Amino acid sequence: MVNKKKLKVIPLGGLGEVGKNITVFEFGNDIMIVDCGIAFPEEEMLGIDLVLPDITYLKKNAEKIRGIVITHGHEDHIGAIPYVLKEMNVPVFGSKLTLGLIENKLKEHDLLAKAQLETVVENQTIELGVFKVEFINTCHSIPGAMALAIHTPVGIVVHTSDFKIDYTPILGEVINLARFAELGKQGVLLLMSDSTNVEREGYTMAERTVGETFERIFDDVKNRIIVATFASNIHRVQQIINAAVKCQRKVALSGRSMINVVNVALELGYLNAPEGTIIDINDIKRYPHDKLMIITTGSQGEPMSALSRMAASTHRQLDIIPGDLVVISATPIPGNEKTVSRVINQLFKKGANVVYNALAEIHVSGHACQEELKLVYNLVKPKFFMPVHGEYRHLIQHASLSHTMGMPKENSFVMDIGNVLELDSQSAKITGKVPAGHILVDGLGVGDVGNIVLRDRRLLSQDGLVVVIITIDNETGAIIAQPDIISRGFVYVRESEQLIEQMRKVVADAVNQYDGKEWATIKMIVKDALKEYLYANVKRNPMIIPVVIEV
Repeated sequence: MVNKKKLKVIPLGGLGEVGKNITVFEFGNDIMIVDCGIAFPEEEMLGIDLVLPDITYLKKNAEKIRGIVITHGHEDHIGAIPYVLKEMNVPVFGSKLTLGLIENKLKEHDLLAKAQLETVVENQTIELGVFKVEFINTCHSIPGAMALAIHTPVGIVVHTSDFKIDYTPILGEVINLARFAELGKQGVLLLMSDSTNVEREGYTMAERTVGETFERIFDDVKNRIIVATFASNIHRVQQIINAAVKCQRKVALSGRSMINVVNVALELGYLNAPEGTIIDINDIKRYPHDKLMIITTGSQGEPMSALSRMAASTHRQLDIIPGDLVVISATPIPGNEKTVSRVINQLFKKGANVVYNALAEIHVSGHACQEELKLVYNLVKPKFFMPVHGEYRHLIQHASLSHTMGMPKENSFVMDIGNVLELDSQSAKITGKVPAGHILVDGLGVGDVGNIVLRDRRLLSQDGLVVVIITIDNETGAIIAQPDIISRGFVYVRESEQLIEQMRKVVADAVNQYDGKEWATIKMIVKDALKEYLYANVKRNPMIIPVVIEV
């Protein structure tokens, strides 16, 4: 009997954006999920802490879900797991380090006791309904990263996740290119490949080159050394520790995420440090400056990060002093350039010597450049191609790269989140769309801040607030007292008395022209009249809140 069912591939995040990676694979009555990440808020998302994927489709099909497979332990791949597991109880599969980092998150959300966490290793295959998921060792900027070969009833899907080709990794084996080649010989239906660095020609540099730069920079430094990097870049942290040991320095950790990740990595054997090397940040005063190295978060200039607080003199244990060497071992994520520059300028003003990526090779990417992407593509030789993990321009460039290697244009699919790609052994086609987008997290509120609230926040931040208090006669509806105007973030009342007086007159005239006593109508009339007057005279649109008091 011919199998008429088709495989559905549905990205709910990670396409046309950086972060929030989550993809649904569905066949008949079985669903498996690959990754479950968050994105960090864009600049205009005022007050927002995290951005989650919209999982409406998963909630509707919860009984079909057989498991969540995690490729590696970065926030954009694991950050949403606690929020998803609050909605559905399904097993989560990942490497030892990946699950160690997930456990930390689940503890914070009080979910660990009922969570089903299953450790997998490279070359292992698990069964999730009709899917057989094979884990293939790859290299990335965190240990335990794996690509997936998903064996389905209609063919093999290879999902590279985030990867690079590094022949001299800091920890673990080199990427298993031989297995990619074997799968290519078997025949691969669909390749889903990392697009982050597709605009860069050549190859990504090996991580070890950073360690050599560290040793050169740290040599003969007589002051404290402070290194900022991503907490999850454990290979980088290991090289910083190695360099510290070589120059006989103690290492202190700053930043909650740095402390959490390093503790998990040490406990699970992914990080090695001689006994006594790592000290508590509160003990740094006991050591001379030439015997100290601090590893901190804040390489992206995040306002509340440890490095930003040091630069602003608001860090509880550490203040920058003249002569400190500060090394920022990361490149700014697109959109973060200004915040990183601001922190660098503050550090220079405080007398620090700052080394950043423009001055030395102190960062290499964890993502494959063009030649590495070509190599994997040519080993896998897929029938269909779908670029993943990147902004829209990255996806377009990656699709174009596949065309130069012989992929027919009609067989490559640049998808939007929510698109449904249906495949059988011979064909692939985008057939529909499911709900997809983002859910905003503000403090403990999940999803209670939407576009209207964000619009109001933007309005408040740009033009401020005007409150108009009108006292009217309960019987006649006439204004009893002069309208009161309260301004916040719009104008300073005492210095703008003429404008405020004119605003009062506009409000009084508008109310007096209305014969009725309906509060809602009075508020609308006041709001419209004042809005029109302010834009005509001062070209501003503050938020206007009328308050009516009946006497």
